[in-house]
Amino acid sequence: MMQLGVKTSGTAVACSHFLSPRAFPPTAIAITRRHLKPYCLYRSIKMSAEQIVEHVVLFKAKPDADPSKLTAMVNNLNSLTSLNQVVHLSSGPLIRDRSSSFSFTHILHSRYKSKSDLADYSAHPDHVSVVRQYVLPVVDDIMAVDWVPIEFSGPTGVPPGSAMRLTFLKLKENLGENEKSQVLSAVGGIKEKFSGIEQLTVGENFSPGRAKGFSIASIAVFKGVDELEALESQTELANEQKEKVKEFLDGAVVVDYAVLPTQSASL
Repeated sequence: MMQLGVKTSGTAVACSHFLSPRAFPPTAIAITRRHLKPYCLYRSIKMSAEQIVEHVVLFKAKPDADPSKLTAMVNNLNSLTSLNQVVHLSSGPLIRDRSSSFSFTHILHSRYKSKSDLADYSAHPDHVSVVRQYVLPVVDDIMAVDWVPIEFSGPTGVPPGSAMRLTFLKLKENLGENEKSQVLSAVGGIKEKFSGIEQLTVGENFSPGRAKGFSIASIAVFKGVDELEALESQTELANEQKEKVKEFLDGAVVVDYAVLPTQSASL
């Protein structure tokens, strides 16, 4: 589906990430400007022995799409978990799209051990067939983002029943590295401010072709939907975080998703 870049080493990774918790446009959970060091300094960068590559695709279903065909799309996307390159894969309808400029309805989230594994997955005949036969006929729009988390810990699979908040940020043009580092620092510190987050991955997109200009991404994983919804009671903290970085942002996409209990996760 896309050409991928050169494999990244696990040590000297650039200071670039993605954000997660709260929604940005109305609800955003953003990033602090004061008292922030560049993420590289804020926290030691420790790549796990097994590098993980995040791959997220957002789909906007056609308004007149047959529900049975959307179900077939999700089922066939989930069948790709059997491919050797896949460490984890889950697809389904979104709980909500918190973004004002897009109306995404479905998601695919998957993980790989390397960029080359992601490239092989994208080119695999089974994947190409599913996209052509079950995806493209029923969707109006697609956005895809790929990143290598600067720091990764926890299980490589996301357990069934978990809930996720995915945040994608578009930075203003001509921002300096210092401003970008401030954004990344805040994103990387989100987990410490919101106790319900069980896993947070943050990184910089390396596949710009279908990312619509969004360059920073993050996934916050929660035990379940109740824990995700508990963020709504922390509006003041979220807005405070947002205010400190909004001058650096030109847009955000924030979506919530629950991994279906019937899906198997690779733990």
